[in-house]
Amino acid sequence: MIKAIRVEHFGEPAVMQLTKIEGLQPAAREVVVQIQAAGVNPVDTYIRAGSYARKPDLPYTPGIDGAGVISAVGEGVRDWQVGDRVYGGWPVSGTYAQQALYVDDQVYALSQKLSFAKGAAIFVPYSTAYRALFHKGQAQPGETVLIHGATGSVGLAAVQLAKSRGLNVIGTGSSAQGRDLVAAQGADHVLDHSADSYLDRLREMVGGRSIDLILEMLANVNLGYDLDILAFGGRVVVIGSRGSVEINPRATMGKELTITGISLFNTPAAEMNQIQAALQAGLQNGTFNPIISQELSLAAAAKAHEQVMQSGSQGKIVLLPQGA
Repeated sequence: MIKAIRVEHFGEPAVMQLTKIEGLQPAAREVVVQIQAAGVNPVDTYIRAGSYARKPDLPYTPGIDGAGVISAVGEGVRDWQVGDRVYGGWPVSGTYAQQALYVDDQVYALSQKLSFAKGAAIFVPYSTAYRALFHKGQAQPGETVLIHGATGSVGLAAVQLAKSRGLNVIGTGSSAQGRDLVAAQGADHVLDHSADSYLDRLREMVGGRSIDLILEMLANVNLGYDLDILAFGGRVVVIGSRGSVEINPRATMGKELTITGISLFNTPAAEMNQIQAALQAGLQNGTFNPIISQELSLAAAAKAHEQVMQSGSQGKIVLLPQGA
Protein backbone atom coordinates (compact mmCIF):
# COMPACT_ATOMS: atom_id res chain seq x y z
CA MET A 1 0.00 0.00 0.00
CA ILE A 2 1.09 3.59 -0.66
CA LYS A 3 -0.12 6.95 0.58
CA ALA A 4 -1.86 9.22 -1.91
CA ILE A 5 -4.17 12.22 -2.10
CA ARG A 6 -7.52 11.26 -3.60
CA VAL A 7 -10.36 13.46 -4.84
CA GLU A 8 -13.78 11.81 -4.78
CA HIS A 9 -15.68 14.86 -6.06
CA PHE A 10 -14.75 18.30 -7.39
CA GLY A 11 -14.82 21.22 -4.98
CA GLU A 12 -12.83 23.24 -2.45
CA PRO A 13 -9.32 22.22 -1.30
CA ALA A 14 -10.80 20.13 1.53
CA VAL A 15 -12.02 17.54 -1.01
CA MET A 16 -8.41 16.30 -1.20
CA GLN A 17 -8.02 13.49 1.30
CA LEU A 18 -4.87 11.58 2.28
CA THR A 19 -5.54 7.85 2.05
CA LYS A 20 -3.90 4.52 1.22
CA ILE A 21 -4.16 2.83 -2.16
CA GLU A 22 -2.61 -0.23 -3.79
CA GLY A 23 0.95 0.17 -5.03
CA LEU A 24 1.26 0.85 -8.77
CA GLN A 25 2.34 -1.72 -11.36
CA PRO A 26 3.71 -0.72 -14.79
CA ALA A 27 2.18 -1.98 -18.02
CA ALA A 28 4.22 -2.25 -21.23
CA ARG A 29 6.23 0.92 -21.96
CA GLU A 30 5.45 2.31 -18.49
CA VAL A 31 7.59 3.09 -15.45
CA VAL A 32 6.74 3.57 -11.80
CA VAL A 33 8.45 6.53 -10.11
CA GLN A 34 8.90 6.67 -6.35
CA ILE A 35 7.87 10.31 -5.96
CA GLN A 36 10.20 12.28 -3.70
CA ALA A 37 8.66 15.68 -4.48
CA ALA A 38 5.46 16.78 -6.20
CA GLY A 39 5.05 20.30 -7.57
CA VAL A 40 1.89 22.31 -6.95
CA ASN A 41 0.60 24.43 -9.84
CA PRO A 42 -2.40 26.77 -10.19
CA VAL A 43 -3.81 24.45 -12.86
CA ASP A 44 -4.02 21.71 -10.21
CA THR A 45 -6.49 23.89 -8.30
CA TYR A 46 -8.67 24.52 -11.37
CA ILE A 47 -8.83 20.79 -12.10
CA ARG A 48 -9.66 19.99 -8.45
CA ALA A 49 -12.43 22.61 -8.45
CA GLY A 50 -13.93 21.16 -11.64
CA SER A 51 -13.60 24.50 -13.44
CA TYR A 52 -10.92 23.42 -15.92
CA ALA A 53 -11.76 22.37 -19.47
CA ARG A 54 -10.12 18.97 -18.93
CA LYS A 55 -11.70 16.98 -16.12
CA PRO A 56 -10.25 13.66 -14.95
CA ASP A 57 -12.46 10.70 -14.17
CA LEU A 58 -13.32 10.53 -10.46
CA PRO A 59 -11.83 9.55 -8.12
CA TYR A 60 -8.36 10.74 -9.07
CA THR A 61 -5.00 11.71 -7.61
CA PRO A 62 -3.99 15.33 -8.41
CA GLY A 63 -0.60 16.51 -9.59
CA ILE A 64 1.33 16.90 -12.84
CA ASP A 65 4.82 17.88 -11.68
CA GLY A 66 6.90 15.29 -9.89
CA ALA A 67 10.44 14.01 -9.40
CA GLY A 68 11.87 10.86 -7.89
CA VAL A 69 13.51 7.51 -8.58
CA ILE A 70 12.29 4.82 -10.97
CA SER A 71 11.22 1.82 -8.88
CA ALA A 72 9.79 -0.49 -11.58
CA VAL A 73 9.83 -0.74 -15.37
CA GLY A 74 7.36 -2.42 -17.69
CA GLU A 75 7.95 -4.64 -20.67
CA GLY A 76 9.60 -2.90 -23.61
CA VAL A 77 11.21 -0.08 -21.60
CA ARG A 78 14.77 0.33 -22.89
CA ASP A 79 15.91 3.80 -21.89
CA TRP A 80 15.31 3.57 -18.14
CA GLN A 81 16.40 1.36 -15.29
CA VAL A 82 15.36 0.95 -11.68
CA GLY A 83 17.24 3.58 -9.65
CA ASP A 84 17.34 6.29 -12.33
CA ARG A 85 16.63 9.83 -11.06
CA VAL A 86 13.93 11.51 -13.17
CA TYR A 87 11.42 14.32 -13.33
CA GLY A 88 8.13 13.75 -15.07
CA GLY A 89 6.02 15.13 -17.85
CA TRP A 90 2.42 14.01 -18.17
CA PRO A 91 1.81 11.26 -15.57
CA VAL A 92 -0.67 8.44 -16.10
CA SER A 93 -1.48 8.80 -12.40
CA GLY A 94 -1.16 11.96 -10.31
CA THR A 95 2.00 12.95 -8.47
CA TYR A 96 0.42 13.80 -5.08
CA ALA A 97 1.32 10.27 -3.99
CA GLN A 98 4.27 8.13 -2.97
CA GLN A 99 4.27 6.58 -6.47
CA ALA A 100 3.27 7.79 -9.91
CA LEU A 101 2.95 5.96 -13.19
CA TYR A 102 4.40 7.35 -16.44
CA VAL A 103 4.69 6.27 -20.06
CA ASP A 104 8.43 5.82 -20.58
CA ASP A 105 8.79 8.81 -22.95
CA GLN A 106 7.25 11.16 -20.39
CA VAL A 107 10.12 11.07 -17.90
CA TYR A 108 13.40 12.96 -18.23
CA ALA A 109 16.78 12.57 -16.57
CA LEU A 110 17.23 14.63 -13.41
CA SER A 111 20.76 15.92 -12.92
CA GLN A 112 22.56 14.97 -9.73
CA LYS A 113 23.13 18.71 -9.32
CA LEU A 114 19.43 19.24 -8.62
CA SER A 115 17.39 18.22 -5.60
CA PHE A 116 14.14 16.32 -6.08
CA ALA A 117 12.28 19.44 -4.94
CA LYS A 118 13.84 21.42 -7.78
CA GLY A 119 13.11 18.53 -10.14
CA ALA A 120 9.43 18.85 -9.26
CA ALA A 121 9.58 22.51 -10.30
CA ILE A 122 10.74 21.93 -13.88
CA PHE A 123 8.13 20.49 -16.20
CA VAL A 124 5.08 22.75 -15.96
CA PRO A 125 6.77 26.08 -15.08
CA TYR A 126 9.75 25.89 -17.44
CA SER A 127 7.89 24.23 -20.31
CA THR A 128 5.13 26.84 -20.07
CA ALA A 129 7.61 29.71 -19.93
CA TYR A 130 9.68 28.35 -22.83
CA ARG A 131 6.68 27.77 -25.08
CA ALA A 132 5.21 31.17 -24.21
CA LEU A 133 8.45 33.01 -24.92
CA PHE A 134 9.81 31.24 -27.96
CA HIS A 135 7.07 29.21 -29.66
CA LYS A 136 4.05 31.45 -29.14
CA GLY A 137 5.74 34.78 -28.40
CA GLN A 138 8.54 34.44 -30.99
CA ALA A 139 10.94 36.27 -28.67
CA GLN A 140 14.17 37.43 -30.33
CA PRO A 141 17.51 38.49 -28.80
CA GLY A 142 17.60 42.21 -28.11
CA GLU A 143 13.84 42.55 -27.72
CA THR A 144 12.21 43.78 -24.54
CA VAL A 145 9.85 41.44 -22.71
CA LEU A 146 7.56 42.39 -19.85
CA ILE A 147 6.78 39.46 -17.54
CA HIS A 148 3.61 40.63 -15.86
CA GLY A 149 3.58 38.73 -12.58
CA ALA A 150 7.13 37.42 -12.49
CA THR A 151 7.36 36.17 -8.91
CA GLY A 152 5.60 32.83 -9.40
CA SER A 153 7.27 29.69 -10.68
CA VAL A 154 6.39 30.33 -14.34
CA GLY A 155 7.44 33.98 -14.13
CA LEU A 156 10.79 33.20 -12.51
CA ALA A 157 11.46 30.50 -15.10
CA ALA A 158 10.60 33.00 -17.84
CA VAL A 159 13.10 35.53 -16.44
CA GLN A 160 15.89 32.95 -16.50
CA LEU A 161 14.97 31.73 -19.98
CA ALA A 162 14.65 35.22 -21.45
CA LYS A 163 18.00 36.37 -20.06
CA SER A 164 19.67 33.23 -21.43
CA ARG A 165 18.54 34.30 -24.93
CA GLY A 166 19.69 37.92 -24.71
CA LEU A 167 16.36 39.64 -24.10
CA ASN A 168 15.89 42.80 -22.05
CA VAL A 169 13.66 41.69 -19.17
CA ILE A 170 11.23 43.73 -17.09
CA GLY A 171 9.43 41.85 -14.35
CA THR A 172 6.64 42.89 -12.02
CA GLY A 173 5.64 41.76 -8.54
CA SER A 174 3.51 43.03 -5.69
CA SER A 175 5.86 42.34 -2.74
CA ALA A 176 9.34 43.70 -2.07
CA GLN A 177 10.64 40.21 -1.33
CA GLY A 178 9.20 38.89 -4.57
CA ARG A 179 10.68 41.74 -6.58
CA ASP A 180 14.08 41.11 -5.01
CA LEU A 181 13.79 37.47 -6.09
CA VAL A 182 12.97 38.51 -9.68
CA ALA A 183 15.97 40.84 -9.73
CA ALA A 184 18.19 38.04 -8.43
CA GLN A 185 17.25 35.94 -11.47
CA GLY A 186 18.70 38.60 -13.76
CA ALA A 187 15.78 40.88 -14.64
CA ASP A 188 17.04 44.23 -15.93
CA HIS A 189 14.22 46.14 -14.21
CA VAL A 190 11.56 45.20 -11.66
CA LEU A 191 8.36 47.12 -10.94
CA ASP A 192 5.63 47.02 -8.32
CA HIS A 193 2.47 46.40 -10.34
CA SER A 194 0.32 47.28 -7.31
CA ALA A 195 1.57 50.89 -7.39
CA ASP A 196 -0.74 53.40 -9.10
CA SER A 197 2.10 54.94 -11.12
CA TYR A 198 3.82 51.77 -12.29
CA LEU A 199 2.80 52.16 -15.94
CA ASP A 200 4.32 55.66 -15.97
CA ARG A 201 7.50 54.23 -14.44
CA LEU A 202 7.50 51.55 -17.12
CA ARG A 203 7.26 54.13 -19.92
CA GLU A 204 10.13 56.10 -18.40
CA MET A 205 12.17 52.94 -18.08
CA VAL A 206 11.96 52.01 -21.76
CA GLY A 207 12.62 55.61 -22.82
CA GLY A 208 9.86 55.82 -25.37
CA ARG A 209 10.71 52.43 -26.88
CA SER A 210 7.67 50.30 -26.20
CA ILE A 211 7.54 46.64 -25.16
CA ASP A 212 7.92 43.94 -27.83
CA LEU A 213 6.42 41.02 -25.90
CA ILE A 214 4.34 40.59 -22.75
CA LEU A 215 3.84 37.36 -20.84
CA GLU A 216 0.56 37.95 -19.05
CA MET A 217 -0.33 36.03 -15.88
CA LEU A 218 -3.52 37.98 -15.05
CA ALA A 219 -5.13 39.00 -18.32
CA ASN A 220 -8.51 39.89 -16.82
CA VAL A 221 -6.81 42.79 -15.02
CA ASN A 222 -3.98 43.80 -17.33
CA LEU A 223 -4.81 43.03 -20.96
CA GLY A 224 -6.18 46.47 -21.84
CA TYR A 225 -3.09 48.18 -20.42
CA ASP A 226 -0.85 45.69 -22.22
CA LEU A 227 -2.16 46.75 -25.61
CA ASP A 228 -1.40 50.38 -24.82
CA ILE A 229 2.29 49.83 -24.01
CA LEU A 230 3.19 47.36 -26.76
CA ALA A 231 5.38 48.36 -29.70
CA PHE A 232 4.28 48.05 -33.32
CA GLY A 233 3.98 44.34 -34.07
CA GLY A 234 4.01 43.54 -30.35
CA ARG A 235 2.68 40.31 -28.90
CA VAL A 236 0.83 39.34 -25.73
CA VAL A 237 0.88 35.72 -24.62
CA VAL A 238 -1.87 35.02 -22.12
CA ILE A 239 -0.67 32.46 -19.58
CA GLY A 240 -3.22 33.15 -16.85
CA SER A 241 -6.59 34.82 -16.36
CA ARG A 242 -9.16 34.66 -13.58
CA GLY A 243 -12.14 36.21 -15.28
CA SER A 244 -13.37 38.21 -18.25
CA VAL A 245 -12.06 41.52 -19.57
CA GLU A 246 -13.36 44.16 -21.97
CA ILE A 247 -10.95 45.64 -24.51
CA ASN A 248 -11.34 47.83 -27.58
CA PRO A 249 -10.27 45.70 -30.57
CA ARG A 250 -9.18 48.89 -32.37
CA ALA A 251 -6.23 48.97 -29.95
CA THR A 252 -4.79 46.00 -31.83
CA MET A 253 -5.23 47.47 -35.31
CA GLY A 254 -3.00 50.51 -35.63
CA LYS A 255 0.04 48.71 -34.20
CA GLU A 256 -0.93 45.30 -35.66
CA LEU A 257 -0.72 43.61 -32.29
CA THR A 258 -1.13 39.90 -31.63
CA ILE A 259 -2.91 38.37 -28.64
CA THR A 260 -2.47 34.63 -28.21
CA GLY A 261 -3.16 32.18 -25.44
CA ILE A 262 -1.24 29.15 -24.26
CA SER A 263 -2.20 25.88 -22.62
CA LEU A 264 0.65 23.47 -22.02
CA PHE A 265 -1.76 20.56 -22.53
CA ASN A 266 -1.95 21.50 -26.24
CA THR A 267 1.80 21.30 -26.89
CA PRO A 268 2.56 19.03 -29.87
CA ALA A 269 4.92 16.15 -29.06
CA ALA A 270 7.67 17.47 -31.36
CA GLU A 271 7.58 20.90 -29.67
CA MET A 272 7.68 19.31 -26.23
CA ASN A 273 10.73 17.28 -27.18
CA GLN A 274 12.48 20.47 -28.32
CA ILE A 275 11.57 22.21 -25.08
CA GLN A 276 12.86 19.40 -22.88
CA ALA A 277 16.13 19.19 -24.85
CA ALA A 278 16.68 22.91 -24.30
CA LEU A 279 15.78 22.68 -20.62
CA GLN A 280 18.08 19.70 -20.07
CA ALA A 281 21.02 21.70 -21.43
CA GLY A 282 20.28 24.72 -19.22
CA LEU A 283 19.70 22.64 -16.12
CA GLN A 284 22.96 20.78 -16.62
CA ASN A 285 25.09 23.91 -16.98
CA GLY A 286 23.32 25.82 -14.22
CA THR A 287 21.69 28.47 -16.44
CA PHE A 288 18.29 27.42 -15.14
CA ASN A 289 17.73 27.02 -11.42
CA PRO A 290 14.20 26.30 -10.14
CA ILE A 291 13.24 28.38 -7.10
CA ILE A 292 11.43 26.61 -4.25
CA SER A 293 9.31 28.69 -1.89
CA GLN A 294 7.98 25.97 0.43
CA GLU A 295 8.27 22.24 1.06
CA LEU A 296 5.16 20.75 2.70
CA SER A 297 4.01 17.29 3.68
CA LEU A 298 1.54 15.44 1.46
CA ALA A 299 -1.06 15.86 4.19
CA ALA A 300 -0.82 19.64 3.66
CA ALA A 301 -2.06 19.47 0.05
CA ALA A 302 -5.16 21.55 0.84
CA LYS A 303 -3.01 24.26 2.42
CA ALA A 304 -0.73 24.20 -0.64
CA HIS A 305 -3.73 24.73 -2.95
CA GLU A 306 -4.83 27.73 -0.93
CA GLN A 307 -1.37 29.28 -0.91
CA VAL A 308 -0.56 28.75 -4.60
CA MET A 309 -3.54 30.96 -5.50
CA GLN A 310 -2.55 33.85 -3.23
CA SER A 311 -1.02 36.97 -4.77
CA GLY A 312 2.67 37.57 -4.31
CA SER A 313 3.80 33.96 -4.75
CA GLN A 314 7.55 33.50 -4.73
CA GLY A 315 8.57 30.35 -6.55
CA LYS A 316 7.30 26.81 -6.37
CA ILE A 317 5.44 24.99 -3.60
CA VAL A 318 6.28 21.29 -3.43
CA LEU A 319 4.84 18.38 -1.48
CA LEU A 320 7.09 15.66 -0.02
CA PRO A 321 5.12 12.39 -0.20
CA GLN A 322 7.65 10.09 1.42
CA GLY A 323 7.32 11.94 4.70
CA ALA A 324 3.52 11.82 4.68
